Amino acid sequence: MNKEKLLPEYDVKVLLALTKSLQGDKLFFKFLAENGYIELAAWSNAVRGDIEALKWLFTNGYPTLGVLSNAIDGEKKAVEWVEASKNEFLLHFSQACRGNNESYMWFRQKELKIFIYMITEIKDVLKVQAKDRVFWYKWR
Repeated sequence: MNKEKLLPEYDVKVLLALTKSLQGDKLFFKFLAENGYIELAAWSNAVRGDIEALKWLFTNGYPTLGVLSNAIDGEKKAVEWVEASKNEFLLHFSQACRGNNESYMWFRQKELKIFIYMITEIKDVLKVQAKDRVFWYKWR
């Protein structure tokens, strides 16, 4: 079984590659997938709305990343799980991605620049997803 790591446990260079993958950069996705960070590659796709990637996280030993993806989306049970976990990072990260300014400031006060960058990119992904839901007639 995998020993699941939380995002702060990864090297900053890996987190930068993850952020680029969250932006949709396939080269960074491939880098993560081929260099021992398949869970981060899957998580980046899950955050971008890939249900199969989300299922993969849960079935391959990365449930915390799966729950975090769902909490970022505001899924009620996932948000409750994150709150019950008492993990400050997970709580503030998921809330900051959903636009909570106090949680965003938590990262600023701790000078966690890579996560500020990642949060900003995830917020952009969420905006695009919301726009796509509104303009449903553009679906193919």
